[in-house]
Amino acid sequence: MNRLTNILRNSGYNILRGRFHTTPRLSQNSNEAQKKRIRSTLYYVTAAGVVTAGLSYAAVPLYRLFCQAYSYGGTTQAGHDANKVETMPSIKHRLLKIKFNADTAASMRWNFHPQQTEITVHPGETALAFYTAKNPTDKPVIGISTYNVVPFEAGQYFNKIQCFCFEEQQLNPHEEVDMPVFFYIDPEFVDDPLMEFIDEITLSYTFFEAKEGLQLPVPSFVK
Repeated sequence: MNRLTNILRNSGYNILRGRFHTTPRLSQNSNEAQKKRIRSTLYYVTAAGVVTAGLSYAAVPLYRLFCQAYSYGGTTQAGHDANKVETMPSIKHRLLKIKFNADTAASMRWNFHPQQTEITVHPGETALAFYTAKNPTDKPVIGISTYNVVPFEAGQYFNKIQCFCFEEQQLNPHEEVDMPVFFYIDPEFVDDPLMEFIDEITLSYTFFEAKEGLQLPVPSFVK
């Protein structure tokens, strides 16, 4: 009997309660495992913080590329299919009014405006519009522009072939230039139920003075 009692005690069995209990060694192992889990969690949190900081630093250019590629937030498509431009059908029964808007940041010294307030186009047809920018100062000024499309849902169908957006433009003192925008509305516009009642689209540009550390604002989701 004494021998059986010793075996049970060595196995961690509580004779008075009739059950096994945790030995100090098991408790120590549990504490070590818990500490290991805590260290792992701290490592993950630290790594996530580093990644978040890096993404925050690159948020504007990454978001800009994303918007241009997928027409998110009202930006127009970044490129176009040359074959599609040559072969796409013109949807004659649908006429769209394209309006043009121009703005400058508070610190921007240029005069900037569209040469036309609006034009009408059929989906599937190319169109050309112009903006004019002038530097009225006695010093060279470098500008850079952003753009968006309203309503935002129409951005995925607004394809630019030539555009002056996101490129630095230097104007010498009192210099004035014309800036073309060559574009088309994808004919698939008419097949989208969300576009059924959209007959007017606004293309808007905003010019900023290009300075060191400038971060261009991303398009707004809601106006």
